[in-house]
Amino acid sequence: MTPRLLDAGDSALTIEFGSVISPELVAQVAALEHAVDAARSHGLLAGVTETVPTFRSLTVLYDPLITSRAELDPVLRSLLDQRSAVQAVQTRRWRLPVCYGGAFGADLLDVAAACALAPEDVVSLHAGAEFTVYMLGFMPGFPFMGSLPEVLAMPRRTEPRVRVPAGSVAITGRLSAIYPWESPGGWQLLGRCPVPLFDPAAASPFLLAPGDRVSFEPVTSDRHAELEAALRQGELSPEAFM
Repeated sequence: MTPRLLDAGDSALTIEFGSVISPELVAQVAALEHAVDAARSHGLLAGVTETVPTFRSLTVLYDPLITSRAELDPVLRSLLDQRSAVQAVQTRRWRLPVCYGGAFGADLLDVAAACALAPEDVVSLHAGAEFTVYMLGFMPGFPFMGSLPEVLAMPRRTEPRVRVPAGSVAITGRLSAIYPWESPGGWQLLGRCPVPLFDPAAASPFLLAPGDRVSFEPVTSDRHAELEAALRQGELSPEAFM
């Protein structure tokens, strides 16, 4: 599909790459965002204030008192046409610890039963996959990641929980995610990760970014407690898992 430039009000436009969730479209979105950031650093795209990536599109917000859709379109189309500019962004790889099941993964047994698998097989399949961060949304730092092995694809819970603990590792459909902090939620909970995903006081508040690759390492509850304490006390940095 040829990218489409669409109006999004009088101070934004959206570049739409397709209509499905796929690693290829996510990579194109991330690459264009990288190219837009580079253009802004070189003095182009004056008036652009922010970019917002999704699974399949990039929204560009701008100040209409400084620039306009008519001025931005040619530059954005040029970035799209210059394949050397819109190239794959170097990805970071993370291996995040997860304590699966028990009090940390309240839905593990139900997921296993629904998939006709043993609980340890669910853990093995989830931990054996490498996920791509498609986008951040729902709350700051919440990563939508795919693709979950098809055999584990599950709908959301029919009754969402009022409280999902921070760090909960969850699945729904072909996606997996980690809740950055306690919130309501309806995804199926498999385990818990002690690594914080959002720190508003940090220079870069979000640990993960679109395009990052994430895999999971099963750990015991005791190891989870050790890592959580070390991270909380500053003895261990989240970047240690990259």
